[in-house]
Order: sequence, then structure tokens, then C-alpha cells
Amino acid sequence: MSWNLRWRLSVMMFLQYAIWGAWAPVLSGYLQQTLHMTGLQTGAIYALLPLACIISPFIGGQIADRYVPTQWFLAAAHILGGGALFVVAHKTGFTEVRNWMLIYALMYAPTLPLTNSLAFHHVGNAEKDFGGIRVFGTIGWIVSGIILTLWRSTGLMTMVNVSDSLMLAAAASVLLGALSLMLPHTPPSKSENPLAFLKALSLLRNRAFLIFMAISFIVVTELQFYYVLTAPFLQYIGIRSSKLPLVMTIAQAAEILTMAFMLPLLLPKLEARRCLAIGVIAWPMRYAIFALGHPVWLVAASLALHGLGYTFFFVVGQIYVNSVAASDIRASAQSLLTLTTLGLGNFLGAFFAGWVQDYFTVKTAAEATINYTAVFLVPCAITVTCALAFLVAFRPTRPGVQSVQA
Repeated sequence: MSWNLRWRLSVMMFLQYAIWGAWAPVLSGYLQQTLHMTGLQTGAIYALLPLACIISPFIGGQIADRYVPTQWFLAAAHILGGGALFVVAHKTGFTEVRNWMLIYALMYAPTLPLTNSLAFHHVGNAEKDFGGIRVFGTIGWIVSGIILTLWRSTGLMTMVNVSDSLMLAAAASVLLGALSLMLPHTPPSKSENPLAFLKALSLLRNRAFLIFMAISFIVVTELQFYYVLTAPFLQYIGIRSSKLPLVMTIAQAAEILTMAFMLPLLLPKLEARRCLAIGVIAWPMRYAIFALGHPVWLVAASLALHGLGYTFFFVVGQIYVNSVAASDIRASAQSLLTLTTLGLGNFLGAFFAGWVQDYFTVKTAAEATINYTAVFLVPCAITVTCALAFLVAFRPTRPGVQSVQA
């Protein structure tokens, strides 16, 4: 792969996840501490991107597979999404925040699978090259956290009832929209099948692929306990709001190390089910430490397990899907994965996490107290079960899977 191509794909991944990383780890703290939203309301806001992942990706994947070059689609979606983020950053009521976040989410959701499919289209060897490109997405997520920490520490972005995290995400989104026009040309494949997503759905006839998608769905419902509840939980145990973005980048720092060193070493040697199980089991380990709740340094250090889990579950999962899908439906196959995990799984999981928080909240006239130990034991138990299920039931046998196994 040429360096010119590598840096363009790397910048794409950097900004793609800098947008998400600017708001996803810390917005829940702003919604609950500043705008005084309930756990269920916070969950509803976080459910909007997953809802958009249900509605938009098949449309985006179909357009990129059939009609419009992928880089053009990315440019339009990110510029429009950036405008919506700027508006929602200034909203304070639940209804207004919800409506504008939905508009943003509908723009951003299809770009997630399409950046993957664009990268897979141009790399020569997915197992060798994709991890080194995708890691820049993690770096972008970290840089967003560092910028937010600096802004809050220096007071440069102090505005009353304006979300600094959403303002940063808006700027990154518009920038990526402009730079998308510099991405390598990725024309539609003009598949003979006008409904490529239906062909992608036929992958579910394969038992191993069906099991992979089903367990992935369950796992991701529990991942929302991290995104929705971690920010307010860390503030609850004593971490200051100004330090919160930087502390939460621990997860992405670990993700970089895992993606750069552990994944290239272990993926060629282990079967896909073992790599995926490593990813799944990392999450209940973290939730168990969250349930313990102390000491604070251990809770903060356990965020590194999120990086391990994300790499061995999501990145390996994306490579697995790319290996079993025919070349003319890979964009739609990635969209199917996005719909199942970032879509249906995260949508239900966001509401579930918010409901569990409210269920274990004791309200008095003076305050509301959350039993975080009980809250985090719920996803801990479910993800342990999923890890065991992966090891027992997931047995890929199709020839197309061999490149993932060894």
C-alpha cells in the first residue's frame, strides 16, 4: 500500500472517530449533571445513534453499492451532520436535544460502515493493513478527550448551557466532510443484484454467521452500560468533570496498544471465536471492578479493559464479516453488522441501561442515590454468559472464514 493512500485512509479514520469520541464518553455527564435529565432520558438520547444505525446504514450501504461514490456520500453526510451538532450543542430541553440529535445521528450512522468498506476496498491485505489504519480512529477518539480536558482546564470553552463536547464534534464533522473529497475514488460496484442488502441477509443462513450476529447483539446491549453510565459514575466516585475526558481516554490508549501489537500477533494464530471471546470477557471484568467501586485508581485503570474488548470484538468482527461477504455486497454486509450491533443492540441497550439505573435509584426529598454495585452486576452476568456461548457454539467452517482463523 502506498503512503499516500495510507495517510488519507488514516486521516479519515482519525476524524471519523474523533467526532464520536468528542461526545459519547462525556455527554451523559452533561445531560445528567447540567441539564438534570433522568437515567431513562439520558438513555433515550444515547439510543438515537443506534436507532439511526437501524434506519440509515442499509440506505447508505445500498447507495454506495449501487449509485454514488462512497467519498461523495461521506462528504455530504458529515457536513450536514456537523451543522446539526452545532445546533444541538445550544439546546437545553429534552425534546429539543432529542430531535436535533436524531437529525445528526441519521447523518452519522451510515458513515460508520462506509468508512470500513471504503478502507477494505483499497487495502491489499485486510488482516495486515486494516488494523494499522483503524488504529488512527482510536487516536482520534483520544485526541478529542485531550482537547476537551484542555478546554475545560483553561476555561477557553466555558459557556453556560452549551455543550463543549458537541461543539468539538461539530467542528470535526465539518472538517471530515471537506476532507472526504480527497479520499480515493470508490465507485459503486453496480452489483447485478439491485437489492444488495437482501443478499447480505442471506449470510444469516450460515449457522456460524447467525450465531456470531445473535451473540454480538446481546453483548452490545450490555456495552451501553459503559457509554451511558460511566461518566456520571466516575463523577460519583470523585473524579472531577474537568478531568473526566482525559481519564476516559485510558480505554482508547489501551485500544491502540491492543490493536497495534496484540491483534497482529494473536489474530493469525487464534481462531476467530477465541479472539471474539477475549473481547467479550474483558467487559464483565471491567463491570465487576465498577461494581466494587473502589479504590478510584483501580476503577480508572479498569477502563483499559474496554480497549481490549473493543479491539478483539468489534475489529475482529468487522474483519470476519469482510471475509465471508462477496465483494459486491461488502458495504451492505458491514451495514448488516452495524444494524445488528450499533443499531438494534445499542438502541435497546441504551434504554435498558437507563432503566436499570433508574430501577436501582433510591429517591428522597433531598437527593437521589444510585446503587451502582447492583447496576453494574447486571451487564457483568450477561456478558460472562455471552463469552461462554461464543466458545461453545461459534464454529466457523466456510472456506471464506479461513483467512480470519489462521
